[in-house]
Amino acid sequence: MPAPTTPAAAFARLMEGNKRWVSGDLQHPDRDPDRRELVAQQQEPYGSVLSCIDSRVPPELLFDTGLGDLYVMRTGGEAIGPVVTGSVEYGPMTSGTPLIVVLGHQRCGAVKAAYESLRDGKPLPGNLQAIVKALEPAYRQAVREGGGDPVETMARAQVTLTATDLRTNNDLSPLVKKGDLAVVGAYYSLDTGKVEVLSGAPS
Repeated sequence: MPAPTTPAAAFARLMEGNKRWVSGDLQHPDRDPDRRELVAQQQEPYGSVLSCIDSRVPPELLFDTGLGDLYVMRTGGEAIGPVVTGSVEYGPMTSGTPLIVVLGHQRCGAVKAAYESLRDGKPLPGNLQAIVKALEPAYRQAVREGGGDPVETMARAQVTLTATDLRTNNDLSPLVKKGDLAVVGAYYSLDTGKVEVLSGAPS
């Protein structure tokens, strides 16, 4: 099946894959030696996904994709910095990848650890503190919003803030304005397997 070339078609392909993941009606596309040979010399992924390191949230599986379909970046709590942002920009800026998805998830351990660190004023050890620092804007938003589950609120805020940052940065915003790129904020339920869109779905 040819790769989708527009943001809307790429997004539809991913969400169809997620529906199959939820129902268990998986196709496992593009996961055989023929596909391996086809993409060995060059790749044209139709999506870039920035998700969490959580072992229960592998984007290739929960969108039922295969070899050569997605660029995937994974950091604790979808924390970003220059290297991660550059990695996310790579597909859209070098090969016209039409879709970026920032994917947060339910019961995120990195977000919970950062929330508790910031709430209690207790830094985390080593480079874990860099994750806490990156998630601080989401923490501040969650505190402002209030609500019964501040960690979930913070996890969703992190997705929306990160997607907005990418969508409006100097490098990607021209592609978004032209309609060549969509940056979607999404949230994965560990309980159901379903991906919920929070912001930026292409029409």
